[in-house]
Amino acid sequence: MILKLIPFILPLLIAIIAFKFSVNGTVAKLKKSSTELKEPQLIALIQKMSKVLKLQNLKIYIYKIQQINGIASPDGKIYLTAGFLNAYYSGKVTASELSTVVAHELGHLALGHTKKRTIDFAGQTAIRIGLGFVLGRIIPGIGFYLANTLAQLLSSKLSRNDEYAADAYAAALLKKSDIGIDSQISLLNKLDYLVNSNEISQVPWLMSHPSSKDRVAEIVKLEKKWNKKTS
Repeated sequence: MILKLIPFILPLLIAIIAFKFSVNGTVAKLKKSSTELKEPQLIALIQKMSKVLKLQNLKIYIYKIQQINGIASPDGKIYLTAGFLNAYYSGKVTASELSTVVAHELGHLALGHTKKRTIDFAGQTAIRIGLGFVLGRIIPGIGFYLANTLAQLLSSKLSRNDEYAADAYAAALLKKSDIGIDSQISLLNKLDYLVNSNEISQVPWLMSHPSSKDRVAEIVKLEKKWNKKTS
C-alpha cells in the first residue's frame, strides 16, 4: 500500500521543499533590495495604526522595484515598492491612500495568510499530482492539463478569499485609526490605472485578486453593516 502511494507522496514532498527554498530566497531578496521607509507623512499615519494595534516600532520597508505593489513577507515584514512610493511623490496617490496598502498587508499577516500558503500549496500540488494521474489515464493527453486547471481554480479562489479578508481587516483598522475607509476605496478605484497587470484581461475565476470593483463593493457593504449597528 505504501509503495503505491510513493508516486504521490514523493513529488508532494519535493514540491513543498522547493516552495520553502523559494520562500527563503524571496525573503533574502527583499532584505537585500530594500531600505526603511523615511517619508514623514506616511510614517505618521502608520503610527496611528500601530498605536491601535499596540505594536511597538512598526517599520515599513521600500522594495526597490518599479512595479506598484505591497508585500507581506513570510518573515513578518511589510514592504511597499519604490513604484508605489514614486506614485505618491508624483501626486498619483495620497499618503492616506498609500497607508491603506500597509493596513491591507497588516491584515495578511494578522490573519496568517503568509503561513497558510504552504498548506494551500501542498493541497494544490496533491490535486495536480493525484487528479492528474487519474485523469491522465482516463483522458490521455489532456488529463494532466485539466487537473492543472482545477488546481489553479482552487488556488485563485483561496487567494481571492484572502484578499477580501485582508481588505475587511484593513477597513476596520483604518476606521479605528481615524484614517477612514474613503482612502481605501479611492485607491482601489484608481488601482487598475496604476497597475499594469495581465490579470485585468484574465477570466475572473482564474484571477488571484478580485476585481477592484468587487473589492470596493465588499468594503461598502461592510461599512453599511457597521452603520446599522451604530444607528
